[in-house]
Amino acid sequence: MSASKPETPLARTRRTRRINRLLAEEYPDAHCELNFTNPLELLVATVLSAQCTDRRVNQVTPALFAAYPDAAAYAGASPAALEALIRPTGFFRNKASNLIRAGAVLTERYGGEVPRTMEELVALPGVGRKTANVILGNAFGVPGFPVDTHVGRLVRRLGLTEQTDPVAVEREITAMVEKKEWTMFSHRLIFHGRRVCHSRRAACGVCVLARLCPSAGTAGPLDVADAGKLVTA
Repeated sequence: MSASKPETPLARTRRTRRINRLLAEEYPDAHCELNFTNPLELLVATVLSAQCTDRRVNQVTPALFAAYPDAAAYAGASPAALEALIRPTGFFRNKASNLIRAGAVLTERYGGEVPRTMEELVALPGVGRKTANVILGNAFGVPGFPVDTHVGRLVRRLGLTEQTDPVAVEREITAMVEKKEWTMFSHRLIFHGRRVCHSRRAACGVCVLARLCPSAGTAGPLDVADAGKLVTA
């Protein structure tokens, strides 16, 4: 990608949309990698995923969901028992407290159901804008653009934004992408970040976005053989 002159807003928008199309071709099966069967399970899993990998969360949630099948169960949970189940996800005391309080709010205000608006979701204990976007996009089909560490890293490496605040990142990226694509664009970026564009050393030489990326060759090796060794499943 040439850096000879500043990129116009229109050119950046076109490049962003092309990046999304290329990622859609590369990851046709991109999806939320947290396991869930209903909105409450997704809410709980996303709360647990803070500072924890999805893989670890998925190891914890089968027993957790069996023990706490609804919001009322979380509301009435023993803190010690809940903490013991979610301990492997880290920050377990704070997460347990949030889940118990969120369960109480859901039970008292929403009849045990997870609300469907951003405003109501972010008012729940432990639920920030990223978690709310995950729930809206994956449980209710409402377009949202969750900005996690992978998304933030990639959009900055790609030169799509200079923002570091997740809300500002969300605002700038969603202004350039069709609303119907918001949720899937986030999934595709996360897939790419976990498999190719790693935080320490990216596999630039085998990246489908290399020609569109100003960081290609600086974030990682351009040599195909060297880059290929960095790709993870």
